[in-house]
Amino acid sequence: MRTAENWPIAANMLSFGATAADGTPNLDAPAESWRAQLQQVADLGFTHVDPTDAWLSIGELTDSRFGDLLGVLKETGLTVPSVSTTRRSVVDARHGEDYLRLGHTIIDRAPQLGAEVVSFGFMQALTPAQQGALWFWLADGHHDDVDDTATYALAVSRIQELADHARDLRVQVSLEMYEDTYLGTPDLAVRFAHDVGRDNVGLNPDLGNLVRLHRPVEDIPTMFEKVLPLTNFWHIKNYTRDEDPATGSYATHPTPLVQGVVNYRAVIRRALELGFEGVFVCEHYGSDSLGVAAINREYIREVLRGAGR
Repeated sequence: MRTAENWPIAANMLSFGATAADGTPNLDAPAESWRAQLQQVADLGFTHVDPTDAWLSIGELTDSRFGDLLGVLKETGLTVPSVSTTRRSVVDARHGEDYLRLGHTIIDRAPQLGAEVVSFGFMQALTPAQQGALWFWLADGHHDDVDDTATYALAVSRIQELADHARDLRVQVSLEMYEDTYLGTPDLAVRFAHDVGRDNVGLNPDLGNLVRLHRPVEDIPTMFEKVLPLTNFWHIKNYTRDEDPATGSYATHPTPLVQGVVNYRAVIRRALELGFEGVFVCEHYGSDSLGVAAINREYIREVLRGAGR
């Protein structure tokens, strides 16, 4: 059983973006550039990191370059408990087959990284409106058509394919909740996970993605109660949220875990009651996102200790 002190709580590399300091795509940047970014993570006390493909596409690295990454991780003292994919839906109309292939490559490389779980989702590339917004979630993005039974069936079958591959390597698959996708509400996410029907597939209850929206959302504790029984991995973040019924206006803003509208002390304790033993990945948008992630890491450990772990 994991304890508060050894629980894998990883930094997400989203804060560095997809390029080096000189604008070179990380995929093409020298290993020294990766080292400089990863060292910042280590300097903040992290021992775990999630090298999301929004930072560096693990599935597109040559074998030699993948070896370079393993070397840099060792030099910086960082381990990889999870790998998250971002905006690479396996049913993307143009690139779905390519993203499926990359997903298989990531799963193949997960054991070499030491990763126990790979996270997939159905969010797609940001729209021009999202790219121009202060916060991308305030503009309309891709919508999965939940009534398109053929595409839904394809989504289920491709996740089953990835899950079967992952099972052979003793790797778990997690499904990231994100608005307007097949995993866009707790009910949809639970339905999809049950339709996939694989023991090594669970949910990534990234409900921060829903809480931050300027639209009505389901009662927050109720949402968590629906998805926590299936949770096997966790992108964790928090937001303030204000609603004015008189004007119909909303206001949301990223916050450290302890300050937002989600009571994570209660939610994490409930997850533990339900048997959660998965990896936490600290995410935050805006400000010093990596610094906030470090604050969140210590908060999570304190909550775990308080829960007797």
